[in-house]
Amino acid sequence: MKKCVLIDGNNLLFRSYYATAYSGSILRNSKGFPTNALYGFINMLNKIIREENPSYIMVAFDKGKTFRHEKYKNYKDGRRETPLELKEQFPAAKEITKAMGITCLEIDNYEADDIIGTFAKEVDINDDFIATIISSDKDLLQLISDDCTVKLLKSNDFILFDKNKFNEEYGFSPEKMVDLKALMGDASDNIPGVKGIGEKTAISLLKEYGSLDNIYENIDNIKGKTKEKLISDKDNAYFSYELATIYKDVPIKVDLENTKYNGITDKYVQLLTEYEFFSILKKENITKPSLEVEYKIINDIDSLNIQSCSIYLDSYGNYHDKNYNGLAIYDGKNSYYIDIKDIKSCKFFKNDNVKYTYDVKRLITFLKYLNIEHNNSYEDIMLMSYLANLNVKEDITSLMYIKGYEEISDEKLYKDKNITKEDIIKSCVKKAKFIYEVKDSLLSELKEKSVLELYKDIELPTCYVLSDMEYTGVSISKEKLNELKEEIEVKLKEIEEKIYKISDVEFNILSPKQLGKILFEKLAIPYPKRIKDDNYSTSSDILNKLNDYEIVNLVLEYRTLAKLYSNYAVGLLESIKSDGKIHTTFNQILTRTGRLSSTNPNLQNIPVREDYSRLVRKAFIPTNDYIVSSDYSQIELRIFAHMSNAENLIEAFNSGIDIHTKTAMDIFKVKEEDVTKNMRRNAKAVNFGILYGISSFGLSEDLGINVKEAKTFIDNYLKTYPGIKEYMNEEIKLAHDNGYVKTLFGRKRIIDEINSSNFMTRNMGERMALNTPIQGTSADILKKAMIEIYKEFKKQNIKSKMIIQVHDELLFDVYKEELDKVIEIIKTKMENIYKLNVPLEVSINYGKDWYQAK
Repeated sequence: MKKCVLIDGNNLLFRSYYATAYSGSILRNSKGFPTNALYGFINMLNKIIREENPSYIMVAFDKGKTFRHEKYKNYKDGRRETPLELKEQFPAAKEITKAMGITCLEIDNYEADDIIGTFAKEVDINDDFIATIISSDKDLLQLISDDCTVKLLKSNDFILFDKNKFNEEYGFSPEKMVDLKALMGDASDNIPGVKGIGEKTAISLLKEYGSLDNIYENIDNIKGKTKEKLISDKDNAYFSYELATIYKDVPIKVDLENTKYNGITDKYVQLLTEYEFFSILKKENITKPSLEVEYKIINDIDSLNIQSCSIYLDSYGNYHDKNYNGLAIYDGKNSYYIDIKDIKSCKFFKNDNVKYTYDVKRLITFLKYLNIEHNNSYEDIMLMSYLANLNVKEDITSLMYIKGYEEISDEKLYKDKNITKEDIIKSCVKKAKFIYEVKDSLLSELKEKSVLELYKDIELPTCYVLSDMEYTGVSISKEKLNELKEEIEVKLKEIEEKIYKISDVEFNILSPKQLGKILFEKLAIPYPKRIKDDNYSTSSDILNKLNDYEIVNLVLEYRTLAKLYSNYAVGLLESIKSDGKIHTTFNQILTRTGRLSSTNPNLQNIPVREDYSRLVRKAFIPTNDYIVSSDYSQIELRIFAHMSNAENLIEAFNSGIDIHTKTAMDIFKVKEEDVTKNMRRNAKAVNFGILYGISSFGLSEDLGINVKEAKTFIDNYLKTYPGIKEYMNEEIKLAHDNGYVKTLFGRKRIIDEINSSNFMTRNMGERMALNTPIQGTSADILKKAMIEIYKEFKKQNIKSKMIIQVHDELLFDVYKEELDKVIEIIKTKMENIYKLNVPLEVSINYGKDWYQAK
């Protein structure tokens, strides 16, 4: 017997889309085309092929309105409109289906069900074939026969229905599924059925009378309300029967031999590459083309007489550990490789020839460690790709995959013992050639997306500043860290003993499961939320609601200290290099807002709020004389005032009074001297909460007040500062319309969550839409300030150095004799870097360590 698999394509594609879309996660390729439904669709088709091993296979799709719409204009009106992101993926799904070697059919005026029904009828007639229909649509159960089964898809599984299984489930034969729908209707298709008759009653009636006709022929034997409903809606019942019946004579030549499965084509690989489904390519062991190169090993880089070239640094791990092997170079025609031992003092990097690379910062930091002078004639395709919204990582192979090339990842290249030095060199040479070949298209893409200026004026110059900061490093006092380490160990032991005494048992305090059992079962502390299956959360937001209990406060303190101990007291000690400094790595491509982050170690999370935690800053000491800290004052609020153009808020900043005090004065209608600490605290919470689209509930949680009071605060704030509400509404509308938001400098962030059907996810997207332009503009302003300060230091031959950036704060290692000049440069550049409708203000302090300077 020949087996044919008949697939409901629409059903599979809808299931694939909503499997991820409900969370707001719309997968897109680098061109911004939505691909989440396609990704799931391909995986489901491949799973079907693996499980069913069919020789014959056909996928059917709907094609617009059908004859049922002509009979009943409200047919399927109950369904919500198909999301645009899903509609866009249908043509691609059909193209991919054909490229997989699968017959793909759609017929004007008919549904996928009708096409499947027509083929199922042919299977019943043809003695050589059997079939399995695959869908989650129960309508197709009516097609079950001796030769035809239905694999009904569920959330994480399926039910395989044959005639026996159907009868066991429903108590009547499969073709009576139409009669069932006629009685109970179908809300998803807007089929009316008999009003008031549900599935249970309908099944009971069919078990007793066998069919819709027999029910009405025996109507007098049916009692009570059921009889009344059946009589009242008889016309609807028969009309519904007609709508629910799958048509089995679609005008199409049905030849089951034409559905023979032929296997994937070259087009399939091309489409997977186009839509950037690299994980599927890997899973199916489908290789993509690799760049072919011949190269020459050289020992004198100055011998290369070239106008422009690409350079790839052959290195592994943290580049501050100086794990360098050499350089691969491509000039548009020829490929070269030079070993690290042969890269000595040379003029090549000072030449004006344009040099392209992947991660300029890594390359120029390498040159610094070799004491090789260089100029600024570099271009960085990693930064270009990031600004073009490509999903790139530090490893260049992520971009190579996106662009359709197969190459060995850095992790495998340097860790796989089977890979030779020659393999490594060849891979690096390919990467250099790849950089050269994609540079022009990426520059064109930046121009097309209006972010070329952002790249040239902000992101590219920033990497030179960051390289200097990383290379300079920051001195760390081991003595201070060891003192802190010992102090925390004593404190942790004290808290541990107190917790054990209260709970009367020893347990792992840092284990959420064990802690939940102790707090909410043994000690019977009331759990502040509904609990399911004894699955207690002990997250901070839960425990902070229980601060009346001593043990809870002790646990929170213990957690803070334990994190401080592992991440900083111990973690920073392990990060100190032989020069007594830490050399962090600043990342420009990890956040979509444009904010910098850092790793090895992460300096962005150095504690600032808790008094005890701030002591870690005592370990950050100057190499020279002073640590200088410069911090933008309320920069995001100031940007918000500028972008919203709210006159009263602008006036509040221009008044010179502390903004939170001024807000409290305006909201509570009191004089400055009458503003209490609580009033200012509430005003501050609203000021910052508005930036993040805070709700009444969120503000009530922050302030410990009821939702009604919180709503009053927000309403009063919006009345006090007219224009803000209109601005917020407009930003959210633009995000809904465009799918992205922009900073003042043109940085774009795509927000898939903004049009999610899930309220919580959509709400999160709207908060992103409000905050991203502000947070992103803040990040851009800080980068511009860093660039100008760096330039001015060079211009004036300042020996002092910028060493750390954390959020809105810059840290400098300063010579005593340069202190006044450095402070003047910092203040002038930071406060005048960009003209807002309100002044940019900077707070500058200095001391013998970061703790004093802050």
